Amino acid sequence: MTTVVMPALGESVSEGTVVRWMASPGQRVERDQPLVEIATDKANTEVPSPAAGVLVEQLAAEGTVVQVGAPLARLDDAALPKSTPVVRNVAQEHGLDLGAVQGSGSGGRIVKADVVGLVEPRSAPPPPEPPRSVPPTQLSRPSQAPPVTTRAYRTPRYAPQPGDQVVPFDQRRRLIAEHMVYSKQTSPHVPCTAEVDMTRLAKLRGQWKAAKETGGRAPSFLVGVCRAAVQALGEFPRLNAVVQDESIILRKDVNLAVAVETEKGLLVPVIRKADEKSILGLSRAIEELAARARSGKITADELSGGSFTVSNPGLKGNLFGAAIINQPQTGILRMGEIVKRAVVREVDGEDAIVIRQMMYLTLSYDHRVIDGVTGNGFLHRVKELIEAAEFTL
Repeated sequence: MTTVVMPALGESVSEGTVVRWMASPGQRVERDQPLVEIATDKANTEVPSPAAGVLVEQLAAEGTVVQVGAPLARLDDAALPKSTPVVRNVAQEHGLDLGAVQGSGSGGRIVKADVVGLVEPRSAPPPPEPPRSVPPTQLSRPSQAPPVTTRAYRTPRYAPQPGDQVVPFDQRRRLIAEHMVYSKQTSPHVPCTAEVDMTRLAKLRGQWKAAKETGGRAPSFLVGVCRAAVQALGEFPRLNAVVQDESIILRKDVNLAVAVETEKGLLVPVIRKADEKSILGLSRAIEELAARARSGKITADELSGGSFTVSNPGLKGNLFGAAIINQPQTGILRMGEIVKRAVVREVDGEDAIVIRQMMYLTLSYDHRVIDGVTGNGFLHRVKELIEAAEFTL
């Protein structure tokens, strides 16, 4: 008998939710055949069968949250010499555990008569229950309202009106919602915003486009912001940290997470050791991970272990905003729309109004880990690096 356990689906993943079973009790499965689909707050993953055998029992129902290492199912890898395909089909149809069936055939082989004799009694309808007499006291007792256990405010339930559309949360949206609520309850979020002049970076991108290394495709503004953030994290290591119990762990590696919008919701793939990558290396890593995320080929490991996140919600109508921290990280940097605006600059010792490409950049940080001076210092350093635009391919 083989016990299938919940595997570790990522560095920081401690549990998963059973989305759907892809095999039924009594069904024969082959080694590495998809057995069950598991959802985490990172991605959905199909867990393969560790051995060939008959699925005897599902130990976790669909919708159940299972801890890593906990049992998911039991496989009888000795049942395959003992039963025929017809027997297994009958057992699967009626949810019968073949491991508990005593075979009457040669050598203890389970034959059809063995399982039919067990499932036929199940098919008979149960006898009707006799009517129960109700004490007169229960007939006359008025209904009582449940006791009030809390004085917290609760919004009244909305009754859908004609024409309303009720769209239940899918598995991904439910997990994202749980993660966001957990993050807001766990970390005291503090936002701070800087106005960043993107003009020099825009000109540098023109030079990148002309460089033979890029093949005419310049790395994006997002890549420039990521490069600046990675460098600033090296100078402000408390932004590259996690809280664990009553300690702060300053992480050695800068594993940069970059938010990607997909058809099924937001995913945040991670670039490992981003501080060791060049502009071109970051650009290629972001493009590859984003393509894998949107095609559904991203793995749980590629969505785990991030130490800081950069988010770019889009180009249109996004002036600025404060993003929610991706737990257990300490901070998240959110880009705004880049727009041309008239600003005051000093030219030849005189103030002048000039047209510049401007963007608001907002940092949300965990006040348990850093204070305002550190948070503002980090954001100012990112601004300086972007405005200087001294990056090399």
